[in-house]
Amino acid sequence: MNYVTKRFYPTRYESSVYEIDFEELYKEGYRGILFDIDNTLVPHGKPADDRAIALFAKLREIGFHTYLISNNGKQRVESFAEQVKSDCIFGALKPSRRNYRAAMKAMGTDENNTILIGDQLFTDIWGANRTGIESILVEPIQEFEEIQIVWKRKLERKILEKKPQPENASK
Repeated sequence: MNYVTKRFYPTRYESSVYEIDFEELYKEGYRGILFDIDNTLVPHGKPADDRAIALFAKLREIGFHTYLISNNGKQRVESFAEQVKSDCIFGALKPSRRNYRAAMKAMGTDENNTILIGDQLFTDIWGANRTGIESILVEPIQEFEEIQIVWKRKLERKILEKKPQPENASK
């Protein structure tokens, strides 16, 4: 594996955000979680559902700070954030490091106790790696996506074929 492809690999893999053991992450010392929205928490463009709302309530109960970090527009992201009661950054320009850092600063966390959860290598995971934070790649919720995402997914599959197996590989 070379540096070019290595920068796209997450720290961990999970089948779904709803299968992650968040109590264990808290025990490991994580205090802040950055989340992508579309195809990570809900299908693309859908509002927060009961499962997402319950997840964020559980995360607050555990003691986590959460931040939604999305490349989507203001209306989409702020509406979703209001539903799950989380802070957010819209138009994040992922994989740029700037808004990963802004979210950590707002949460009062840093690279050592923040983790990113997302479904795309070239935005979510690459941005986390560039910022120096751990990441969890989840399988996309929705099978059918916009054409530009379909092309990225094909390239992602090629990269993931050569992926190293992290400690918790559940894929």
